Amino acid sequence: MSIGIFVTIVIFMIGMLLAIPLGWLFIASTGIGLAAGGMPDNFIVGTFYSSLDSYVLMSIGFFVFAGSLISAGGLSEKIVNFSYMFVGKIRGGMTLVGIIATFFMSSLTGSAVPCVSALVPLLVPRLEALGYKKEYTTAVLCSSSFLGYLIPPSVPALIYCLVAQQSVAAVFLSTVFPAILLVVGYAVLNYFICSKYIDHSKAPAEEERLNFPQYARKLRKITWQALPALGCPLVILVGIYGGICTPNEAGAIAVIYSLVVGFFVYRQLNGERLKTAMMDTVISIGVIALLIASGTILSRYLVREGAAQALADNMLGMFESPEMILLSLNLFLLLMGMFVEAIPILILTVPLVLPIMIGINVNLVHLGAIFLVNVGLGVITPPFAMSIFVGTRLSGTTFQQVAPIMLKFLFYVGIPVLMLTTYIPALSTWLPTLVLGPKAVGAW
Repeated sequence: MSIGIFVTIVIFMIGMLLAIPLGWLFIASTGIGLAAGGMPDNFIVGTFYSSLDSYVLMSIGFFVFAGSLISAGGLSEKIVNFSYMFVGKIRGGMTLVGIIATFFMSSLTGSAVPCVSALVPLLVPRLEALGYKKEYTTAVLCSSSFLGYLIPPSVPALIYCLVAQQSVAAVFLSTVFPAILLVVGYAVLNYFICSKYIDHSKAPAEEERLNFPQYARKLRKITWQALPALGCPLVILVGIYGGICTPNEAGAIAVIYSLVVGFFVYRQLNGERLKTAMMDTVISIGVIALLIASGTILSRYLVREGAAQALADNMLGMFESPEMILLSLNLFLLLMGMFVEAIPILILTVPLVLPIMIGINVNLVHLGAIFLVNVGLGVITPPFAMSIFVGTRLSGTTFQQVAPIMLKFLFYVGIPVLMLTTYIPALSTWLPTLVLGPKAVGAW
């Protein structure tokens, strides 16, 4: 290991312990490492610019803006009502409504935190009045939030494609089946454990049973109200997979669609909310761009100096089987997810592990699904779990109340889905191959 790499890693680890913002830490540790190794620092400027010179970054901006508009435009309540018509009467049905609503909201926002921000204030007070303990509802919604990383269009998926140079359409589809497995697993677990978190003395009076014609009329009415909200992901996916538009163009269409629905259909979007959505988007894109550019500087420096190849050689020499290498990758990413956000993990680790995965013939679309499930689990894994921080603040609960419940969803459902995604490539590659063809996905 060269002196420059050694200094870079030491500075980076010290900065992490001191909680220095990662965007600046990436640049500072690389700059100090270059200086220690006696190398020119013009590498930083060139890499910073070239990493941002990408069409994928434009699509990230559009999808983040569309998600902000959707959160501000009143679409979440329509989706909750729509979900209730299908699962509201099942045992633990109201928390299951939250899971299903998160599934639909994920297809609108492309991230985890907006789902929590929209649904926790809407559902927690409502379910508390029906006897559901607010810490349980908060835990269910926070645990479901990382569906935003798996349901297309996903912002972390776009970042993986930017770093790994993979097809956006293929990686979008690679996490659909893992997401469905997660929803089913959460629903089953919720069914068996919800009773201990419900005060049945607060249960409302039995609603009047509807006969089939009455139910059909009510479902038709609520579906009609929810259609504008549900139309946004449909427009995006039909546009991309129908060959009508590129992901960039689909993101722009999603923004226009969200503006029209928010202003003229639901009429909950106004000038003040639009201004807030624009400010949130500018801040989010600024942070994402800084992390992408600065993280690329550090990762390319490590690759250029041979750290990635050395890591690949060591891991391939340490473990004989691909299964053990994939298991060690999962453990490493889960550990990183406990302390670092998804975007820095993707930017920093994907270039480092690509040589290893290519060496053991792992399909890179399949690898994208493995990474996205891992970083999604990181959003709900203590101690650094952004969904828990946001959810507890909005619901008035504490970390200590919510985290133990979330760990049940993590260990009983999240980790098994991760293992299935890792060791059954067809879960993440069959659908992209079916839709896009073998050439777009490659051998698996």
